Amino acid sequence: MKKLLNTLFVTTQGAYLSKEGETVVVSVDKEVKLRIPIHTLGGIVCFGNVLCSPFLMGFCAENGVGLSFLSEYGRFLARVQGPVSGNVLLRREQYRRADDPEFSAGMARMALTGKIANSRTVLQRAMRDHGGKESMDTERVSLVVKRLTSYLSRLENDNSLDVVRGFEGDAAHTYFSVFDQLIVAQKDGFQFVERNRRPPLDNVNCLLSFVYTLLVHDIRSALESVGLDPAVGFLHRDRPGRPGLALDIMEEFRPFIADRLVLSLINLKQVQAKGFIRMDSGAVLMNDETRKTVLVAYQERKREEIYHPFIDEKVPIGILFHVQALLLARYLRGDIDGYPPFIWR
Repeated sequence: MKKLLNTLFVTTQGAYLSKEGETVVVSVDKEVKLRIPIHTLGGIVCFGNVLCSPFLMGFCAENGVGLSFLSEYGRFLARVQGPVSGNVLLRREQYRRADDPEFSAGMARMALTGKIANSRTVLQRAMRDHGGKESMDTERVSLVVKRLTSYLSRLENDNSLDVVRGFEGDAAHTYFSVFDQLIVAQKDGFQFVERNRRPPLDNVNCLLSFVYTLLVHDIRSALESVGLDPAVGFLHRDRPGRPGLALDIMEEFRPFIADRLVLSLINLKQVQAKGFIRMDSGAVLMNDETRKTVLVAYQERKREEIYHPFIDEKVPIGILFHVQALLLARYLRGDIDGYPPFIWR
């Protein structure tokens, strides 16, 4: 089984990353703050005004370490990538299958099945843990659980790709219609009305968008590591600059990794409303301290072990992305009969 490697998040403005032997060196004002061996890293994510030497960029590419640049507040800017690994025949098969509407519809149904099933489980867990509290309308949440179950039943039919995409939008709207019910603490500072992004307009959406960005980074790296092209997906339409396949695979992970992490941070009061900034444009951003809190919590969540029913063993959550990428590659090669999305129990 692949070893779970660390992700280095650099948030200090003006930091400079360089190469020293087999080590990544982080300096601030010419003073070395950190040295970390390259073999312990799976990725480096730089926020804002963080500089990297060309030699380090090449070093990361040679060692398969993803190097991404985000704005100070988490908007994706760019990624440094070395030669694509894996068999070129696998990528050619991916491209052929992506052009097949019937195959794409089947893959989209599997990805969406994982997303809706895991969304339903998030709601069921919330009712079990907080159902007796006045802040939760259990009857309303229970009704949404039934509606999500009906979507799962409808996905069992051989629907067209456009129909499946319609299900995705309807199911997401239904799920988020009760997301505010899952927030049982700090209700005044963390109110959720609807999902919004680019930019997020409230504290909850700010957290969701930020964690989704981290999730995309990890899934994209996992897909590249097995030789798949993260830009060519099945559920998400091709668009320049959009990692369609990474977004496809992310669907099954959004609810139980990203959404539950955001809910935990709020309900356990690990983040507070004072840690967010509202700009004149209406956009909401998190301050440096809050961002660091989220990054630490995300790394800790990835270290937690979880049972994978298909491979019948426990793996760290951070390894799930690689497992699902491998299963997709095996499906495209014809080694298994279908792509098994990860269903959280």
